[in-house]
Amino acid sequence: MARSTGNNKEDAYALFHSLKSAYTATPTNLKIIDLYVGFAVFTAIIQVAYMAMVGSFPFNSFLSGILSCIGTAVLAVCLRIQVNKENKEFKDLPPERAFADFVLCNLVLHLVIMNFIG
Repeated sequence: MARSTGNNKEDAYALFHSLKSAYTATPTNLKIIDLYVGFAVFTAIIQVAYMAMVGSFPFNSFLSGILSCIGTAVLAVCLRIQVNKENKEFKDLPPERAFADFVLCNLVLHLVIMNFIG
């Protein structure tokens, strides 16, 4: 049977409060990576909005900008997964190695993007 919907506001408040309290326990380095991911996604959204308003005349440049932002965000999420101490899968991987992988993959990503621009 369906549950009554009278407590939706209280349920939403409890969910928000539990997420907020869980995120405050997150280490600072993971919060910085989260900000970086948010900035990359926000930049991609701004580029899409600009393309919708102005047009996409140099379409290769538009695609390169979007792929750069989204690719960087994906690589940063991978870095966050590898650096997280609670993740048991990467417990033997030192954070320096994870950061070196992130930098190398970003270098390769942006070399490909620069080649795509032409």
